[in-house]
Amino acid sequence: MNEKNTYYITTPIYYPSDKLHIGHSYTTVACDALARFKRMQGKKVMFLTGTDEHGQKIQDKAAAAGVTPKQYVDNIVEGAGGVKDLWKLMNISYDRFIRTTDDYHIASCQKIFQKLYDQGDIYKSVYKGHYCKPCESFWTDSQLKDGKCPDCGGDVYEAEEEAYFFKTGKYADRLLKYYEDHPAFIQPETRKNEMIAFINQGLQDTCVSRTSVSWGIPVPFDPKHTMYVWVDALSNYISALGYGNDQYNDYDAFWPADLHMVGKEILRFHTILWPAMLMALDLPLPERVFGHGWLLLDGGKMSKSKGNVVDPAVLCERYSVDAIRYFLLREIPFGNDGVFSNEALIARINSDLANDLGNLLSRTVAMAEKYFGGTLPAARAAGEFDDDLIKTVSEMPAKVAACMDDLLIPQALQEVFKAIQRANKYIDETAPWALAKDEANRDRLAMVLYNLCEALRFATVLLAPFLPDTADKMAEQLGLSAADRAWDGLRFGGKTDYTVHKGDALFPRIDAAKELAELAAAHEAQVKAAQEKAAAAEKAAAAEKAAAPAPAAAENIEHQPEVSFDDFCKVELRVAQVLTCETLPESKKLLKMTLFDGERERTILSGIAKWYKPEDLIGRKVGIVANLAPRPMMKGKYVSEGMVMAADMPDGGASVVFFPDDVLPGSAIH
Repeated sequence: MNEKNTYYITTPIYYPSDKLHIGHSYTTVACDALARFKRMQGKKVMFLTGTDEHGQKIQDKAAAAGVTPKQYVDNIVEGAGGVKDLWKLMNISYDRFIRTTDDYHIASCQKIFQKLYDQGDIYKSVYKGHYCKPCESFWTDSQLKDGKCPDCGGDVYEAEEEAYFFKTGKYADRLLKYYEDHPAFIQPETRKNEMIAFINQGLQDTCVSRTSVSWGIPVPFDPKHTMYVWVDALSNYISALGYGNDQYNDYDAFWPADLHMVGKEILRFHTILWPAMLMALDLPLPERVFGHGWLLLDGGKMSKSKGNVVDPAVLCERYSVDAIRYFLLREIPFGNDGVFSNEALIARINSDLANDLGNLLSRTVAMAEKYFGGTLPAARAAGEFDDDLIKTVSEMPAKVAACMDDLLIPQALQEVFKAIQRANKYIDETAPWALAKDEANRDRLAMVLYNLCEALRFATVLLAPFLPDTADKMAEQLGLSAADRAWDGLRFGGKTDYTVHKGDALFPRIDAAKELAELAAAHEAQVKAAQEKAAAAEKAAAAEKAAAPAPAAAENIEHQPEVSFDDFCKVELRVAQVLTCETLPESKKLLKMTLFDGERERTILSGIAKWYKPEDLIGRKVGIVANLAPRPMMKGKYVSEGMVMAADMPDGGASVVFFPDDVLPGSAIH
């Protein structure tokens, strides 16, 4: 373990989805609990999370939404109900949030790519094979499963394009040796065996650039290529510390990371490609990579495409943030798949949070107020059952710490609730209400209630990383100071006096049958509303189509003289990708573009500045007249090497012809 008194923990950086569900919260809540626990122990913690914002999926979604990719991701990350709002709602205490569109991250990635290229670990070739768009992964024939993507089970398509490759295969033996020498590097053990099998079947070099996707970090020495998303995304773990940039200066303090927490579907990239890259960079590898399972719903992985997502905002509003955090951390067997259901959630709230924890606090505080006005007297008398309670409570911190070190998060909570359940049993054993009937038992009654308050103090401290809001409410009712809640103050008898104040119930008990009926009715209403909305939209579309006037045509069409087919074939129309675009200070009409036509870069000046901004065009695929004779413009200051295809608009404007992202530069237009 890290001896520098620091702890660096990371979540994977998330693809910014426009529909966040409770599964997104699972990894981050677990990392938050670990980060809070390490801080409580006195560690200097760096907890990193963020968003992975480049790639073909984002580019396609932005185009469909009619916005730029940057506008699209800005809205999802920073906008209302977006990623940052979800983490705020879930009480995530991250120390740093990285976006792969951050300038400092881009600078780091370009330096890393350049270094690997300069030393021969990256080379140019041609990729030909299978590509899964949802996973943004390339696959060989042998890696496909029944002709489908082995990760998501979706369709793949044939792809061929010029690309740069990282020599992953060069590091196969070193990776296997590292796994052998560092048995805790990949956890759980079953995941490690999967990675070993993957390498042993023949580790291929990794495609690390694209020419068909413009939304990404440009390769510094070959800007028509953008970095393949995984190289970009994986580098965030060191760029966020300042490696290769001047934004931060935390690399020496925190690297290597103590823990990368990732979903099992991306474990291969984190335990094969990422370590190989670090080996090539001559950098230390992270201490551990933990691949956890999925949070399932009705036996299937939650996904927007399946329509089975569960909205965390709705759950938190209905049951409280801490109730949802507790369910995720306690119910899911860490490292394996877990199942979400309303029945299981309500059962956990009622049994653990309402009956065990809430009832213990409520009974203890109520009896202290009833029998002693809220302030326990100093005179106390020990008696039967004290030792067993004290032993159980006193052993709890060490047991919880051991579980957290081993990433046994549900077991850590089990240890806390064993002590809570023991304290509830202690109430039944000592029967404070019976002791209160005889003044001679006053000192004994004070000791019983004091022991219960101390048990609750320990529970307050140890639950704080998992249920921070609940811990604060408990501390308020128990009258605990910051010093009373310190990790190094967890010694039974460490707080000598108690003045308590009864508050609201921590977790009111839920009528399960009534609640489930209400949830079912709400779900049915939601489904019905969605069906009615879809039907109304279909009806409106049909009515609009029926009422639509005959297609409008351009007025005053001017015809050119008829040409022969042979003459027409002399015009070379091709697809080109806009690499750069800028306005000209000498002209309000012209935009100057640098385009890649599949063979070379060329400059074209186009009179569309009135209708398009440079950022509207950069990265887009347009049609050009490729064999137009070069034309000097602006008194010979510039030369335009072609013409961009655009249509006249009724208002006198122009509409540029754009092509889909999977059309390669240089493709002929017929």
